[in-house]
Amino acid sequence: MSDELTAEEVRSLLNLEPNATCGFVRGTYVSGSSIAAGGLPPPFANPRPMGSALYFLVTPTAPVRLHRIRNDQLYHYYLGDPLEVFLLHGDGAAERIVVGPDLRAGNRVQLLIPGDTFHTARVIGRRRWFLGASTEWPGVVPADVEIGNVEAIAAKYPAVADTLRAIAASVQLD
Repeated sequence: MSDELTAEEVRSLLNLEPNATCGFVRGTYVSGSSIAAGGLPPPFANPRPMGSALYFLVTPTAPVRLHRIRNDQLYHYYLGDPLEVFLLHGDGAAERIVVGPDLRAGNRVQLLIPGDTFHTARVIGRRRWFLGASTEWPGVVPADVEIGNVEAIAAKYPAVADTLRAIAASVQLD
């Protein structure tokens, strides 16, 4: 059962490595087919894989750091505690969504994060760990990822500024 697993066991069993944005990660799929830059909307200037996927593990000291990617992405819940996600929309609105197993409590098992949406997240509940996945289309390349400046973004989203700072302060990757 997942209740018996520790974060370290999950990391070891799935070969997850520390990641700059999402706790611990291992890519599981990158499409062998690509989309030519001419077939993609701006701001994509170069070809991209058709899609990509990865596992990610979040712990209290390895949250999803404030970032955005150009691509649409879909978070999937697999095991562990819920993930509290903060979406920071371009119109200045902030949205809190919980990705997790308790459907009766309003948790979602999937969450669409539109491309170019800054977001951050932390594990909640028993505060042990969250195992999920992200699928993206087109597939992500490093140029598609932007780490957010916490103070600059907190100034634009004052309703969640303290939360953004608290999540950023908790980062202590092994």
